[in-house]
Amino acid sequence: MQSDLDLARTAARAGAAVALEYFAALADLPRERKADGSVVTEADRATEAAVRAVLAAARPGDAVLGEEGGQTGAADRRWIIDPIDGTAQFVAGDDRWLVLVALEEAGEIVVGVAAVPAQNRVWWARRGGGAFEGTLDGTAATPVHVAAPAPALAGSRLGVIPVAPNLYPSDEAIAAPLSAVTPSVEWDVHAALLVAGGRLDLALQTRGQVWDFAATALIVTEAGGCYGGADGIRGPRPGVSLFAADRTLWQAAHDVLWPA
Repeated sequence: MQSDLDLARTAARAGAAVALEYFAALADLPRERKADGSVVTEADRATEAAVRAVLAAARPGDAVLGEEGGQTGAADRRWIIDPIDGTAQFVAGDDRWLVLVALEEAGEIVVGVAAVPAQNRVWWARRGGGAFEGTLDGTAATPVHVAAPAPALAGSRLGVIPVAPNLYPSDEAIAAPLSAVTPSVEWDVHAALLVAGGRLDLALQTRGQVWDFAATALIVTEAGGCYGGADGIRGPRPGVSLFAADRTLWQAAHDVLWPA
């Protein structure tokens, strides 16, 4: 039987294969709007269905929470899926979108996989087992670690998520206090993953749900970094999320964003 981590990677690859087919034919892909105004497409639903099918075949007793399909099942083990993280980028032809798969066990994220299919890249982590980066086709794997030592806040490298065309004035307002201290930089891969790999020191994601953060939070923490929100360093939850190379830098950024 596959390990949970290997299963998560298999499921992410299955989802990536479906998503890439749609990505190659964007001109024919209709766009819809959810109640919250965000974009959704047939590609999102088909990708999630592919991930769910792999998980259901291997772990039929587990619960699954997906952005598009909601929660099915009730168990102490719950798979969390964001089939296309960054749909606005996806439909714009931007290659930075992700397929995210995580496993929560007894309330704790224990496995996380973040695939960037259009770049043939994937990051993964198992709680207590470190974090890694490789190719989606499985031809390479390298341990990743945050930058050490992390710089002072004013000299740190900051990435802000989301980016245009999904960046709203409300996102800029949330990021403004931190961007005034250390200006944000462009990123070619989800900024939290670059924190995990030492190419950024901080990443601020101005909004999202648990499926946006479950995989990336574990990858960053297993790479030696910190993850949390306004209410402190703890597990993934909806709202604004802050990733940092170490606890001191995280706290300094937190105090700027959410002064006491």
